[in-house]
Amino acid sequence: MPLSPYSGGSCMTIDELFRRLQTMGNEVRRRHNTKAGAPANQFGVKLGDLRTIAKELKTNHPLGLELWQTGNLEAQLVATLIMKPQALSARELDQLTRSTTCTQVADWLNAYVVPQHPEQEPLRKQWMQAKDRWAARAGWNLTASRVKTDPATLDLPALLDRIDQELPGALPEVQWTMNNTLAAIGIHHPKLRERVVAIGERIGLYQDWPTSKGCTPPYVPVWVAEMVKRQG
Repeated sequence: MPLSPYSGGSCMTIDELFRRLQTMGNEVRRRHNTKAGAPANQFGVKLGDLRTIAKELKTNHPLGLELWQTGNLEAQLVATLIMKPQALSARELDQLTRSTTCTQVADWLNAYVVPQHPEQEPLRKQWMQAKDRWAARAGWNLTASRVKTDPATLDLPALLDRIDQELPGALPEVQWTMNNTLAAIGIHHPKLRERVVAIGERIGLYQDWPTSKGCTPPYVPVWVAEMVKRQG
């Protein structure tokens, strides 16, 4: 099956694309991906190289869907960059979200496809009630963004009640974006900041997270304090 033209004006088949990805992969990257929870179906290609390939392929929605169906890590990442979100029905996007294979793919889908979809708000509400880990991760990711951009549509105290109750026992994939929502409330809503910090301290999630010098840790009390300091 033909792919979109890339630089040089020639075309690739999916097999040819996969052979190219294989030559770009390396064992160090594969080990890193595996440690981060990536599936065995991968080549170990650097993310920057995948972005380069996506730029060559340009927007190609049918191809993006085909690449996603392979289940290959790199193919799915490239797919998120060349899909056309508006060409997906809400049902199709829900199915894509639930078929995610790992957090890296989920984060690219949630960054490049989900926010551009015209039905993102109905989907957000649906996903906020989902038991599926990837749907719930997407729902909380959208909610964290809405806390910053459109908080009037949210019941923030009720969100804090839910986070306080559910965060400790949530699946790791869901904890991450739920924690992001907690931090966003503390950073952008001063009246709720004290409660946010108290919840973060009591739960203690990511308190011992290894953080490189100059980076802000995901532990909410420290995260909120650092971001508020920068705002000042």
